[in-house]
This record gives sequence, C-alpha cells and structure tokens, in this order.
Amino acid sequence: MRLFAFFFALCLPAQTVDRARLARIPARLLEFVTAGQAAGMVTLLSHKGETVAFDAVGFTDLESRQPMTKENIFQLHSMTKPVVAMAAMILAEEGRLALTDPVQKHLPEFRGQMVVASVHAGGAKTVKLPARPITVFDLMTHTSGMMLNPPPGIGELHGALHKSLADVSLVLSQQPLEFEPGSKWQYSNTGTAVLARIVEVISGQKLEVFLAQRIFEPLGMKDTYIFPPKDKWHRMPTAYILRDGKPLKYTSDPLGEGAMKFRDGAKYSLPEGGLYSTASDLAILYKTLLIDGGRHGSFRLLSAENIRLMAQVHTGTLRTNGPGNGWGLGWFVVREESAGQPMPPGTYGHGGRYGTFCFLDPKNQLFGIFLIHREGGSDERSAFVQMAYAALNQ
Repeated sequence: MRLFAFFFALCLPAQTVDRARLARIPARLLEFVTAGQAAGMVTLLSHKGETVAFDAVGFTDLESRQPMTKENIFQLHSMTKPVVAMAAMILAEEGRLALTDPVQKHLPEFRGQMVVASVHAGGAKTVKLPARPITVFDLMTHTSGMMLNPPPGIGELHGALHKSLADVSLVLSQQPLEFEPGSKWQYSNTGTAVLARIVEVISGQKLEVFLAQRIFEPLGMKDTYIFPPKDKWHRMPTAYILRDGKPLKYTSDPLGEGAMKFRDGAKYSLPEGGLYSTASDLAILYKTLLIDGGRHGSFRLLSAENIRLMAQVHTGTLRTNGPGNGWGLGWFVVREESAGQPMPPGTYGHGGRYGTFCFLDPKNQLFGIFLIHREGGSDERSAFVQMAYAALNQ
C-alpha cells in the first residue's frame, strides 16, 4: 500500500505558483493606497521554502511620502503572543516546564486565586475557589479565565508601560478568574503576560533577553526586538487609525505616535504585543517552523513534534475567534472549511492590533506575512490572503 501511494504521488502534478497572479498582488494593494485608505504595506509569500513574492507598496508616512521599503520595521502587537509561547515550549523541551503545570507552581502569588461565582446588581461579585487552578496550557490556549486587559489600578499599563512584568504578574494574581479554567475560550492579554513571567522566573532572564538569546540571535533575526535600539527608530512607519475610511495619524495612542512608540523609558516588556520586526526576519522564523522542522542550520529552535503540537486545535468545539477556527498553543488554527475562507484546515497563524497578520499552511507548504501600521480595517489583508491562494496551481 505504501509503495502504491508513493508511485501515485509521483504521478500527481507538482504544485506550483502562478507568477503572473503573484505579480497582481502589489498592484491590488497599491489601489488601497491610491484610494487613500492605507499609507503603505509590506507583504511576503513563501511556497515550499522559496520566497515567491516580496513587495513593499505605498509610503511610510503620508505627509513626507517616504516610500515604504522591505526593510521597514513594524510593531507586531499580538503577533508577539506565539513567540512567547515558543519561549515556553523551549523550556518545556528542556524539562524545566510542563504544560500541565499549575501556574502557582512557578508563580506562588497565584495560590488561592478565586473565580467569579456570580455578579449582582450594581456589579458586586461573589467569588469562590475554582474547581482547579489555572495551568500553563490554559494560558497558551486562552482558556484560563483571566481577563482580557489589565484591571483598574494598572489599567493604563498598555500606554504607560510603567510597571515591571513581575509587578504586573503580582497584580494579576489578585484578580478573580472570569470563568472556570478550561470551560470557555476568551482571548487574554493578561494570560500571555503571566506566561511570559513564568519564562522569566524559570530562565532567570528578562523576557527580552531570553527571546534575543534563545530565538532571534540564533536564527539571524537581526531586526527583531522588544526594545528597539535608537539607530533603528527611523525605520518604523507612522502609525495610523482608520476613521471614516481614511487613515489618520494615531497620536491618541501612546504606542502609535505617542510617548511609547519606541518604548523609550519603558519598564514593561509588553509580552502580549511588544515585538518589532521585519518581513525578512519573520520569514526566517516561519520557514524554520513550517518547512525545516524547527531547524535553522545547526541550530534547533524546537522539535518538529512540538511545532505540530503548537499548531493543533486544543480547544475542541469551544467558540473561539472566528467561524471554523480553534486555538492551538499560541496560534489560531483553522479547524474546518468555512465560506469565504481560502486557508485550509490545519493552517495556523496570528494577527496584530495594527493590522499585521501571518498564516502558515502545512498542507500547501505556504506562508504569508502582511505588515501594515494602521488600526482598523482588514480589506487589504483579506485581498492579500485571497490572492495568495488564487496563485496556487495544482
């Protein structure tokens, strides 16, 4: 049977990409710039380990009209989360962490954490002990019950970045869970922050140091940072927000065009969304995961088995972030085919607040990177993904 399957596979036409169709992608994206909907974008598409399309369109800034280039550095925001999950998996492979570990094993401040039992008129809450404590697995799958964003008292954290990760974890440990662990799915920035703190405690290193030494530097990701150096600030495009169909400079967001755009003076590493990177750097990481089984030259990032584990649906039939999607360990995972969705089941990826997006498709050995610096709207991203799949030939 295996021999028959082998010869049958040899008879199938090799999957290729239509170069003419790929060439239409930047032209289509430029239409969004010309229409005044976006400033500029960088996109990259890789098929079977080969970069088949890499384009920069539009401008880094609408006032100066400085051309966007492939070397521009973008805030990834929530595309950071899978990288933090990879850091935890590195420690798991070293036997220093288990996905089933209760969080309180590594962060004692979480002992005795409560869960909301009922909410009364006026907002008063009754709390109780949960059926079980939250685990590392819960944090990675967004099933812990931890709140979406920091609570009152440090609610300004995402703009001020004025607390250490250790201090933030301590505050979060005193907040009641919003539901029983494992019973629901709820996207949680705070859960990723706690996961990152576990990485710090086990490794004895600051998150930014661990990521640099254990992931970015060995992979040759020379433009990826939590705290970018000043000599690279000029490579970051202006941040915009879409208002009435037009991009406006995002001066109201400290992370946009505000005081914390470059993280100057920041204490908080923002593990739920703090990374900066380029399309080229991300392509190295995603190729390592999707094509090379976790290896980059002589360096092994993760085992192939654990990469597959991260990209499996672990949330069952829980309702997650979209129709047909489930959640893996740090990634969304396409669980089933759905109307208007070209990515096949098994595809995994993540998006970011300013419109950035990636998808990794094991079935077609295809990954795509979409980088933009604008909150609001996804027409451009959708066009990129649709056109990427339209370029596949069988």
